[in-house]
Parts: sequence; structure tokens; C-alpha cells
Amino acid sequence: MMISAEHITKQYTDKIALDDVSICIPDKKIFGLLGPNGAGKTTFIRILNQMIQPDSGTILIDGNPLSYADVERIGYLPEERGLYKKMRVAEQILYFASLKGMSDTDAKKELQQWVERLEIAGWQNKRVEELSKGMQQKVQFIATVIHKPDLLILDEPFSGFDPVNAQVIKNEILRLNAEGTTIVLSTHDMNSVEELCDSITLISNAKQILSGSVREIKDSYAANKFEIVFSGYYNSLLTTLTPSFKILNQQKDGDKTIVNIEILHDVSTNDVLTFLMNSGKIISFTPILPTMNDIFIEAVKQQNVTTNE
Repeated sequence: MMISAEHITKQYTDKIALDDVSICIPDKKIFGLLGPNGAGKTTFIRILNQMIQPDSGTILIDGNPLSYADVERIGYLPEERGLYKKMRVAEQILYFASLKGMSDTDAKKELQQWVERLEIAGWQNKRVEELSKGMQQKVQFIATVIHKPDLLILDEPFSGFDPVNAQVIKNEILRLNAEGTTIVLSTHDMNSVEELCDSITLISNAKQILSGSVREIKDSYAANKFEIVFSGYYNSLLTTLTPSFKILNQQKDGDKTIVNIEILHDVSTNDVLTFLMNSGKIISFTPILPTMNDIFIEAVKQQNVTTNE
């Protein structure tokens, strides 16, 4: 399922939640919808789910205008979980499946597969209130995916999970995507964004400030920093003075020396490599790319500075 949202604007009384935002979510990819709290992410998700309507703009699903019939093709895991505490686990999941139009037979078959996959088969007859927060999260996840949605929207899906179970859910997200599900991931966990997402859009103060593939964005924020691995131990670099680069750090690792440098001024990497080869045998010369967390902070900071000028 490919989603194309064009020039979406939404205002609540005197607050603009989305200001002329255009987002393309590629078919069968994992897309990261990022932004600080209050940026407008939840508003966009609610528009996709047709809980609310935009004031202006259009949304196309596979080239056709978004319609109410598309709701059954969407699975939505909200950040504020919505389980009925007194209902039993199986009863709860089957109820949500029926709301998405699944037959009782199909729903029971899928339920059995999912409870075994997430290792909660022994909890089907327990009331939700008897479960730990992590177990409840698994129930909510199954309720979201049981009808095999074409589009899966996950808002902070790893909240409440320990690292082991967070990885279980990540593996399931990757498996669903490999089977053809388009996934929108909204999270503040930038490590998960780097692990899972093919592309992202960053929204801040209701505006779209960054979009593209994760790799392209990381490349664009690279700061001329490189890691060089030498064979042997070379302390001569520490005493070398050159206007071409500065040494950020150097360490010995067995029979290798690892040096991080920053290239200065308008100097080509070829010139720097030529200089470095005089210091020893180079094993590797690798760009040091910023993390998505670094990029998130920097992009939001730049946008705030621009807004306040």
C-alpha cells in the first residue's frame, strides 16, 4: 500500500497541528514518522485512520482518494493502549478481529498462530488486568495485526517492553514487512529507526523539515569525519601538524591502530589519504556518519532557530 499525502493542513481552534505537510510513504517499506512531542505526528496518524479530517490537502492510497473502506486495510497500534481490562485475552483479540471484518473461523486460526509466536498461548483465558504491562502490549500488538492489514501504523510499539521482548516485536515487524505489509513507525527510539526504517519524515512545530531515505539523510549530515585503521602502531600521527585535518582520537587495538580524524578546509580525501599513507599501511578508511539521534536533535534545533529569528 502506497500513501501519498499532499499539502495536509489541520488546525485546532488557535493551534496549527499540521502546516502544509506532504508525505510519501512507499509501498511495502518501513517508514519512520518522527518528531518531538506535539509536533503533529498523532494528528497525521488520526487523519490516516479517518478519525479526523484535514482542513485542506489530499491523501491517496495506491493512487485513489482515501475512503472509509480503507479502514479495514489498516492496523493501528496507538501510543495510548486501548484494551478492556476485564475481558479475557482471547475474547479481546477476537472482538477486535470482528471489528475488522474477520470471520470467527479465520480469527481463531490467526489467534492461535500469534499467541504461539509471541509465547502467550497459556494466557488466553486470563483477564487483561492479570497481565504484566509487557504481556498486555503483546495482546495489543496481536489485536492490531490479526486481520493482516496492508498498512500497519505503530505508535511507540516498544514502550513497556524489556530488551528481549522489544527484539521479538522488531523481528515480527521485519517479518510482516518482508511479507508485503507497509509499515509506519512513529517512535522516539532512534536506534529502532536506524535498525528498521527505510525512509523517514521529521515533523517539528507542525512543519515537515526533513524527508528521505535513512542512508541519504545520514550522508547529507556527515561532517567530514573518518575512521582510519592502520596495520601496526603509529604514534607519529599524534605529533603530526597539518592544516588538512585534525586527529580526534587514536587508540591501539591488538596489532592495529584506529584513528578518527576530521578533514578541515577545502581538502580532498585523496590528498589526506596520500598524506596518511606515509605514516603506515592503511587497512580501511571509513566515513563516520552521524546517528539518527544526532540528526534528529540537530534538525529540530535548526528549525527552532529559524522559527525564532
